[in-house]
Amino acid sequence: MSLVKAKKHLGQHFLTDKNIAAKIVNGLIHTDQYHQILEVGPGMGILSDILLERTDLETHLIDIDVESYHFLQEKYPQLGSRLINGDFLKLDLGTVFPGKFAIIGNFPYNISSQILFKVLEHRDNVVEMVGMFQKEVAERCASKSGTKEYGILSVLIQAYYDIEYLFTVKPGTFNPPPKVNSGVIRLSRNKT
Repeated sequence: MSLVKAKKHLGQHFLTDKNIAAKIVNGLIHTDQYHQILEVGPGMGILSDILLERTDLETHLIDIDVESYHFLQEKYPQLGSRLINGDFLKLDLGTVFPGKFAIIGNFPYNISSQILFKVLEHRDNVVEMVGMFQKEVAERCASKSGTKEYGILSVLIQAYYDIEYLFTVKPGTFNPPPKVNSGVIRLSRNKT
């Protein structure tokens, strides 16, 4: 099984540190409220390896990259139709997940805002999201009212989700390394 080559046009930076991957997956704390999870952009499956060990979760993967999709098909033949080759932004989430579910991923920085807006669109079903974004985007999402980072994205997300900035990830833990630090955040659906 040959490794997947990161594609610049897809904004791919593959996480290589298993400890960071475990910390991201351990960021899921509301698993009593859902049993299905969608990993967006699994790449070569560093998060997927940990997610698929969990018996409390039914893991689904979606990747737009055909090379990643074939790599993951070979790596996880047990997934069958739970491995999707497609664009998360165009996926009809309501059809795939008729009930409550969560989203997780090391998200491509070039579409991070669109990913967050898609989560907001499906806020009645997305109980929780744990994701890695460019650090500035993660900080903006988690910023409080009155700070200079606080903006429309912060307002919209915080209207429906409690948000926590979990930790920062350095560029050296990726292949290829991005030019910026990354930040991991957790969105938990609030009762509003």
